[in-house]
Amino acid sequence: MEIIRSNFKINLHKVYQAIEEADFFAIDGEFSGISDGPSVTALTSGFDTPEERYQKLKKHSMDFLLFQFGLCAFKYDHTDSKHITKSFNFYVFPKPFSRSSPDVKFVCQSSSIDFLASQGFDFNKVFCSGIPYLNQEEERQLREQFDEKRSQANGAGALAKCPVTIPEDQRKFIDQVIEKIEDFLQNKEKKSLDLEPCTGFQRKLIYQTLSWKFPKGIHVETLETEKKERHIVISKVDEEERKRREQEKYAKEQEELNDAVGFSRVIHAIANSGKLVVGHNMLLDVMHTIHQFYCPLPADLKEFKEMTTCVFPRLLDTKLMASTQPFKDIINNTSLAELEKRLKETPFDPPKVESAEGFPSYDTASEQLHEAGYDAYITGLCFISMANYLGSLLGPPKMCVSARSKLIEPFFNKLFLMRVMDIPYLNLEGPDLQPKRDHVLHVTFPKEWKTSDLYQLFSAFGNIQISWIDDTSAFVSLSQPEQVQIAVNTSKYAESYRIQTYAEYVGKKQEDKQVKRKWTEDSWKEADRKQPKVSDPCSHTNSFAATGTTGKRNLSPDPGEAGSEDRESEEMSDSELEQIDSCADPFPEGRKKAKKLKRMKKELSLAGTVAESSAMLFEVPDTW
Repeated sequence: MEIIRSNFKINLHKVYQAIEEADFFAIDGEFSGISDGPSVTALTSGFDTPEERYQKLKKHSMDFLLFQFGLCAFKYDHTDSKHITKSFNFYVFPKPFSRSSPDVKFVCQSSSIDFLASQGFDFNKVFCSGIPYLNQEEERQLREQFDEKRSQANGAGALAKCPVTIPEDQRKFIDQVIEKIEDFLQNKEKKSLDLEPCTGFQRKLIYQTLSWKFPKGIHVETLETEKKERHIVISKVDEEERKRREQEKYAKEQEELNDAVGFSRVIHAIANSGKLVVGHNMLLDVMHTIHQFYCPLPADLKEFKEMTTCVFPRLLDTKLMASTQPFKDIINNTSLAELEKRLKETPFDPPKVESAEGFPSYDTASEQLHEAGYDAYITGLCFISMANYLGSLLGPPKMCVSARSKLIEPFFNKLFLMRVMDIPYLNLEGPDLQPKRDHVLHVTFPKEWKTSDLYQLFSAFGNIQISWIDDTSAFVSLSQPEQVQIAVNTSKYAESYRIQTYAEYVGKKQEDKQVKRKWTEDSWKEADRKQPKVSDPCSHTNSFAATGTTGKRNLSPDPGEAGSEDRESEEMSDSELEQIDSCADPFPEGRKKAKKLKRMKKELSLAGTVAESSAMLFEVPDTW
């Protein structure tokens, strides 16, 4: 079902109902770009640590826009042994709904836009009909502004108790307005008075002046002409009518604000359901979803993990699942399109699926790839097929594996790391893998060097793997760790290049980081020492405490993974790295919610029906 701004409100209850009824969801996103600086290859270096990968994506990918979001809800019908699906394809765009709402800046990447255009993507639906959204901080600030504005308009503030100070250059203007209103009130036949369009500052002066000069008998509101000019309208009303109009105005403003929150309400409902969310190569999808619809991403990976498990307590990445035993020996290519085709063949059994009444069905033969709704749909199909395959290995076989089964728990909250050679996933619920990397060298060299120059430099060391970092540095992996020191010694007297061990590289990096941190702390202390201590009786704390840290709203083949053929093909095809309102309450702040959700996950794990010893057969390994 296609959802745009014009039909979002009338279909929101269908979205909520689908979320409430579903056993699990599959999601997918389409973006305006992937990297604002380094190439995708450099952005996904083969020897990134999880922290480095997170920092790269946070720095170079979050200024792009997630402008299409696919959601497919799956519910198992035990009577007919089939899955019922409800698919939604949302077009999302941060259209400002008022002058006070955020005016978002975002960037586009020409290769991504060209790729989506070649797939028939409708950009007009994004920019002309996209559903608006607000993150939590923006919503909080706008609600505060509305309350303050309403207080001023009703004369409820201190300004209503005494005359307002009018600037000298505005006195004549205000006097003329008062004179017009007094004449209007004397005219018994005239029911309303339209004032001339004026500036926002002048309208504020009018509101403040009228709130104490005419506290009763009139209703004041600002309207907008067809030319987008804003003007004030004065109406004669008794006290009862004035209160009724104020209540109508307040209700309308609240409705407009809820409309502005828009698509974020869908994400809140998914999060608050606590149900399994499935994606394919979903790290970027998760990062963009949190960044756009909740709050800016936190500064470090540890905080990101805490935030993510708080928002989405159970995530599963089908790309990681397909790259792990017992699947990786029988699946040669884990790109989404190829995976969907492979899972229709022996030894897999494709699931029986049917669209719910009133929802359009997808035909996998037509391959509507890179429409987010379709990609979410086939991601869900892939998950069902692989989960059922795990069930078939049990004795006796279990033909339909639930989204709550212990068989799939080993894959929970582990997100696939694209092209990292020895760390297959980002572990959201604990420490990440720390491979030794004693066979890896860090090499710096002139900008003119190419891959062939590195191969020539290390020609005496047999088979090597190269992973570029930037234009002047790369990691080189040797086949034998004992050759590392020999390679380092060869560069001692070299002028144009330098070789160091991976351990030396990491140590130097940490040392530089500590020096930088100490310099920053010392700078702040010095600035604080020099700053004069001034007591300001009017100072106040900022009530808009951000949920997260502030920010803008405004590969070499891996023989241990799914096979070199898969990695090579994906470097070209993955241009975007595999591109009820109670349900929709915003996600509560603080760690209490995180602890509560962790307790809930433990309780959910007890609901599994398969013995834990069976699940251990498919444990995602700590070493890869």
